[in-house]
Amino acid sequence: MKHAAILVGGQLEITDKVMARETNLVIAADGGARHANALNLKLDLWVGDFDSSEGLAFPGVPRLEFNPDKDSTDFELAIAAAKEAGATRATVFGAFGGRFDHTLAIALSAAKNSLEGFEITLESGFETGWILIPNKALELPLRQHQTFSLLALSPAVTGLNIAGAKWNLENATLEFGTGHGISNLALGTVNLKLETGFALVVAQNNLA
Repeated sequence: MKHAAILVGGQLEITDKVMARETNLVIAADGGARHANALNLKLDLWVGDFDSSEGLAFPGVPRLEFNPDKDSTDFELAIAAAKEAGATRATVFGAFGGRFDHTLAIALSAAKNSLEGFEITLESGFETGWILIPNKALELPLRQHQTFSLLALSPAVTGLNIAGAKWNLENATLEFGTGHGISNLALGTVNLKLETGFALVVAQNNLA
């Protein structure tokens, strides 16, 4: 399975965990290319309308340039290019921080793609995010007392199970628009599963 690294323009803290991720396809979405050198990654493709790439240069890297009057975000274009190149999953570096509208759009697009079978992990170094979808268990290798949160991204999240946390749940409902799933604490590896709906899981890597 081909694992794509998608570089976007949010914040990125370079940690050992971030540097340890193995990918075999690297695509930058516009200004996200600025993370390439810090990650010691060689770009395979650079896509976008290039309105936030001033001062960046990657000679020899193929570019897919789009009109700014497009209907898709640069992130969506990068995901489409990754799929076209045969990727089956992706890690998005720089997914959190910066403009909130972009962060939310990336999270929602990650949910849509995950529901369609294209698994996406969101990474900024200081936070890591996953999409929890029906009947596909998530096993998260968190450390003891690491903070993590669940946010419902659909009106009905039911049959929710959390194991390995300070506050476990069994066959629970997570209401849309509530903070019920915020700031749980891992006791080590956390196992998550739900039956209907979908949710965003975010682990705080710098907080206990």
